Amino acid sequence: MSFRFCHSTGIFYAASGFPYGMTKRFNFNKMKKRTTQLLLIIALLMTHLSLKAQRNETKANDSNTPLHLLKPDYPIPYGKVEIESVTKILHRMLGYLDTVTPAQYVNAKSGAVITDWAKMDENTILKKGDFRLVSYEWGVTYGAMFLATEATGDTRFKQYADKRLQFLAESAPYFKKSAENNTDWGTKTPLRNLILPRALDDCGAMCTAMIKSVRAGNKADLKPLIQIHIDYILNKEHRLKDGTLARMRPQPNTMWLDDLYMAIPALAQMGALTGEQKYFDEACTQVLAYSKRMFNPEKGVYMHGWVEGMTEHPQFHWARANGWAIMTKVELLDVLPENHPQRPAILALLRAHVRGLAAYQSGSGFWHQLLDRSDSYLETSATAIYTYAFARAINRGWIDPLAYAPMTLLGWHAVSTKVNAQGQVEGTCVGTGMAFDPAFYYHRPISPFAAHGYGPTLLAGAEVIQLLKKKAFEINDSSLQLLQQK
Repeated sequence: MSFRFCHSTGIFYAASGFPYGMTKRFNFNKMKKRTTQLLLIIALLMTHLSLKAQRNETKANDSNTPLHLLKPDYPIPYGKVEIESVTKILHRMLGYLDTVTPAQYVNAKSGAVITDWAKMDENTILKKGDFRLVSYEWGVTYGAMFLATEATGDTRFKQYADKRLQFLAESAPYFKKSAENNTDWGTKTPLRNLILPRALDDCGAMCTAMIKSVRAGNKADLKPLIQIHIDYILNKEHRLKDGTLARMRPQPNTMWLDDLYMAIPALAQMGALTGEQKYFDEACTQVLAYSKRMFNPEKGVYMHGWVEGMTEHPQFHWARANGWAIMTKVELLDVLPENHPQRPAILALLRAHVRGLAAYQSGSGFWHQLLDRSDSYLETSATAIYTYAFARAINRGWIDPLAYAPMTLLGWHAVSTKVNAQGQVEGTCVGTGMAFDPAFYYHRPISPFAAHGYGPTLLAGAEVIQLLKKKAFEINDSSLQLLQQK
């Protein structure tokens, strides 16, 4: 079909493609006017509804009613959180995840379940579920399961992670042998990223979960995979000339903030597992190198990407990448020796980041997709990560509970509204690359099948339970406050 627009008349002609040479005329000026009027009406209506909700008007007067006690129109629950309600949400998520992440191999052609791993071939795949068992997102989820057992006392969370990690550890040698003997298909095996990592995404978060599992008593032989991953992080990932971890996409020598989590917690856990200081030293060096280039001290948050050689570095403060950064500092401080020379610097960075993030929390408890752009959408996974990190930092005594505990519970209230009856986490941004324009971030899709939402939500719930065990709260003059003994 061909089209022609007449600028003088504002009429759009469409000729070819219609039967018998018929021409249809579309007056776009009229359509534009009507569309503009309709949009104006919608905007006015939305503004009216918004103002009405915000005002929460009453006909009572100040002489006969304590107006300060009127119930506000909060868009999410507000106030104290009960351990039982958090635990129910975590159990709901576990039930869903246990069902939709089968730990089995099947033949891609026949669908038959493979029980003899010695017979694996190029047709062997992981049985399809809603999520992949070997992604970095699932590395976060496995780690969260250990914390959920610690918080709730329910060993089923830990068993979920241990069972799947043992399954991967036991089958990996068969795929490794096949990959070595069949180079034409070996790199396409279901465990390719575990046995032949090509990026930090392939191994860092999974390695972290594996080491946590070993430290928690899992008897599976996870050490061969752990060693592959640590070797990749230390010796094979691309680096800048000064040794800072980097990628060669989307531009040469690009630093992605995400890579802090894709590398540092694994190194920190390796330090805790072996007692060797070199792992802690490298972890601290990377955090400080990233922060020097990418942390904005005025805003208290990080830019998403930094490219060597650029004279200007546009700052897009993507929420989930900031989540990976604050999770990294929390997990590093968890195991970093108290006498490590870089511990004060890492702790100071954590506190500065918490202050920065706190300033951007919305009135609904969520944080925005781009932190400092309130017209970008409210995003679940980042909100869950911040809730976890704040709660963890309070529980460890790193930040002021009076200042940050109420907003932490507000964050949990927000996240809890996104766990549906099935146990799925809604409102999570899908996987996201690094960009230098706002439209890219504003319009990333959201999905309950974005795996990034599950580990953070489990972590947030588990750490909030720990917070509620340690601290008491009250409603004082209508606001949520930490209860202090007087």
